[in-house]
Amino acid sequence: MNKLAVVALGGNALLRGNQAGTIDEQEQNTSDTLENLVYLIKEGYSLVIGHGNGPQVGNILMRNDAGEQNYGIPQMPLDVCVADSQGGIGYMIERMLRNVLHKHGIQKEVVCLVTSVVVDKNDPAFNNPTKRVGKSYTKEQADVLAKEKGWVFKEEVKDTGTGWRRVVASPKPMRIMNERIVEELAREGVIVIAAGGGGVPVYIDEVGDVRPMEAVIDKDSACSLLANRIKADEFYILTDVPYVYINYKKPNEKKLEFLNKVDTDQYLADGMFGEGNMSPKIKACLSFVEQGGHKSVITEATKLSDKSFGTKITLEYED
Repeated sequence: MNKLAVVALGGNALLRGNQAGTIDEQEQNTSDTLENLVYLIKEGYSLVIGHGNGPQVGNILMRNDAGEQNYGIPQMPLDVCVADSQGGIGYMIERMLRNVLHKHGIQKEVVCLVTSVVVDKNDPAFNNPTKRVGKSYTKEQADVLAKEKGWVFKEEVKDTGTGWRRVVASPKPMRIMNERIVEELAREGVIVIAAGGGGVPVYIDEVGDVRPMEAVIDKDSACSLLANRIKADEFYILTDVPYVYINYKKPNEKKLEFLNKVDTDQYLADGMFGEGNMSPKIKACLSFVEQGGHKSVITEATKLSDKSFGTKITLEYED
């Protein structure tokens, strides 16, 4: 049986921070990123692909705002905006991936599933929003928007001048809807795009009905949970750095090529990874190996085929 890997694409794999966000830019970024997955496919892996939606759902929220202010169009709630981004990005990934596969002469089916993810409506995350959405602003711009719209902002990397982004609640994913279908398709060799943007956040009410939640689920946590639920062998997070670092962007910055559970727990306890950016990725990777996964890897997309790059997280250090 082929190895099964879940690959989580960061939002920056689709939209770069210094870009306007045109469809041409996003399609080119997506195609460039997906080229790197050909390595895994040729190595015999079956794939499930998740993706971020931070920049995109933030833009949808701003369009919502502009539509209401300028044209009286009713705003859609955050869960619908997440679903919009999941469908649009999933379609783009599917189309670009089909073209990449065709270029390499690879015959595989690709399917995108709009995925709901169950959360606890009483999750404490609703009292402490941390999930970044939308573009980066200066401190002055963020202060104006916070006053006008009641949004909450946090600095990207503290005291580095990297900008401020809106934050929303990010509850813990509890269950992936349609996870059985995802596994069945993946085991049959279909490349499945699922849990995009962390999934559409929902909860189950007292009578068993599915209800929406105003939140954005961390896509790495959702993809980690999905990887465990479908019994994946490996879990990859593709981001914009080739390694995980401690003391990131500081004079004593240090890259980490290998991590085990003990060291990872200690670094997390010491606050060595940024809240809202690298810390959730580390926690997602650690959770995957704690729940039975063999290995997690965090790296930059273009370094995927070079095993000398990337931070590898396992329960114990491997020889």
